[in-house]
Amino acid sequence: MDCIKAIKERRSIRKFKDSAVGKEIIEKLLDAAQMAPSAGNLQARDFIVVFNKITKQKLTSVALNQTFIEQAPVVIVVVANTERSSRVYKSRGELYAAQDATASIMNLLLAAHSLGLATCWVGAFDEYAVSDILGIPPKTRPVAIIPVGYADEEHAAPPRMGLDKVVHWETW
Repeated sequence: MDCIKAIKERRSIRKFKDSAVGKEIIEKLLDAAQMAPSAGNLQARDFIVVFNKITKQKLTSVALNQTFIEQAPVVIVVVANTERSSRVYKSRGELYAAQDATASIMNLLLAAHSLGLATCWVGAFDEYAVSDILGIPPKTRPVAIIPVGYADEEHAAPPRMGLDKVVHWETW
């Protein structure tokens, strides 16, 4: 799929078919996510893949009861590994780990779309509860919960502000 086309066609989907997503497809998504740029090539991000129904229900409960999370066949939680980044970048490591994680998330979303899968970037959750549920260690931080599956809905492109409203040439 053409990159620009994938960017323009990808949508956040919150309704999934009851169809499994194979481990080999998930590994393709994770490989694409891992190819994202990272500060100092430290790759300060980790991925937790969740198939377990009870775990997905727990994640749903700490994510404002967004039930589409538990309805997706698989959920990927992307974690910023501040410890990995801070060894080199000290206090800036927290920012760089978050950037590493978010760059990988966008790669994952676009790769999923190119493979005919649907996703949604979920950022509204209790990060301490997610860390507890998934056993995420200190000095790391869950950044996003990404439900993955086959779409059972379609959406038109949401409106975007014109470039004249968001682009500044030379100075603000």
